[in-house]
Amino acid sequence: MTKILLLSHSKSMLNALSERLHEENFATIEADNANEALDMCRSEEPAAAIVDGDTELTDIGLPTIVIVRKAEIATAVEALRHGAIDYLSTPIDMNRLLGTLRTLRDDGESTATTPRQRPSRTTKRTNYATQPIIGHSDAIERVREMIRRVAPSDARVLVLGENGTGKELVARWLHIKSTRRDAPFVEVNCAAIPAELIESELFGHEKGSFTSAVRQRKGKFELADGGTLFMDEIGDMSLSAQAKVLRALQENKITRVGGDRDIAVDVRVVAATNKNIRNEIDRGNFREDLYHRLSVIEIDVPPLRDRRDDIALLVEHFIDEICSRHNIATKQIDSSAVEMLSTRAWTGNIRELHNVIERLIILSDERITPDCVKRYCRT
Repeated sequence: MTKILLLSHSKSMLNALSERLHEENFATIEADNANEALDMCRSEEPAAAIVDGDTELTDIGLPTIVIVRKAEIATAVEALRHGAIDYLSTPIDMNRLLGTLRTLRDDGESTATTPRQRPSRTTKRTNYATQPIIGHSDAIERVREMIRRVAPSDARVLVLGENGTGKELVARWLHIKSTRRDAPFVEVNCAAIPAELIESELFGHEKGSFTSAVRQRKGKFELADGGTLFMDEIGDMSLSAQAKVLRALQENKITRVGGDRDIAVDVRVVAATNKNIRNEIDRGNFREDLYHRLSVIEIDVPPLRDRRDDIALLVEHFIDEICSRHNIATKQIDSSAVEMLSTRAWTGNIRELHNVIERLIILSDERITPDCVKRYCRT
C-alpha cells in the first residue's frame, strides 16, 4: 500500500486528508513539524508528501504537494522552488489531489521489482517538477483537470490556443502523467519543415530514395514508438502529408519514403495548432477526416489576458528561473510593477511575459520597479 506523509500544524486538516486517503487505499503517516517529518522519511520511507503551506518548507527528498491559501502566491512559488510537484489552494480539490497521487502510485508499482532508492533532489525535480503549469485561475485549473482526466488514456488530443500560451507544456504533461511516461516524447514542428521534407521527417526514408538520402533514416513516428508524438502547428501541414498521417493513425503503421515495407508503430499522437481548424477545413486547407482522428479530445489553452490572476505568480516563477539560469542573485519586484505588468495586452502570451521578465532582470538594478517597466517594456 502506497504510504503518504502528511505534514501540517492543523489537526483538522490531517484528519480530513488521512480519512479521505484511507478510503482510496493509501496509507498515511502524520507529522506536525519539519523535523518530525524528516525522521519519518528516514524510518517509514513514504512515497510522497502533502505539506501544509503554514508549516516550514523543507526539501525532504520526496515528490511533494503543497497546500496553500488562495492568496498565498509567494508560498506557492517557494514550494515550486523547493521542488514541489504541484500545489493546491484551499478548499482542496480532492479529485486533483487524488489524481496526482494515483500517478505517483502507478510510478511506484511499475518499479516495485527494482531496489528502492531515495531520489536526490535533482532527480526529483527532473522527473516531477520541471516546467510546472503555473497558475490558480479557473481557466488554468480547467486545463489541469483535463490533463488529469485524459492523460491515463491513449486518446488522441488536439491542443488549441494562441501562440505562446503553452501548448507544448500541456502536451508534455499529458505524456508525463500517462502510462507511456517512460517511453520517448518526440516533437515535430510541422510549420518549421519545408513541405518537400515533411514526409521524410515524419516517416523516415530509405537510402537512395532521393538525392541527399545517403543513408537510411528513421522518422518521428518510429522514434516515438511506444511513447508520444507531439505534432506542433499541425494546421500548417501539406495535404499530401496529411493523407499519410491519416493512414498512420488509421492503421498504426507507416512506410518510409522510398520504401515498400509497412512498419508497425504504437504511438499516441498529441497535436497542436493556433489556427481555427474548422475554418481551414472550409477553405480546403485541412482534411476533415484527419481532424476527427486527431480531436478525440480537445484542450483549449487560455490566452494570458483570460488568466490575469496568474500573472503575479508567473512573474515570481520566471524571476526565480531566469536568475538561476543567469547565475545571479534573485531580484525583487515591486507589487506596483507587477500590477503594471498585469494590465498589458500580452498578445504574445506566456512567451512574451517570459521575455519581458528576462529583459527586466538583465537591465534593472537590485529591484524591478514601475520605472523599470516603463523604461524597458515596449508597449
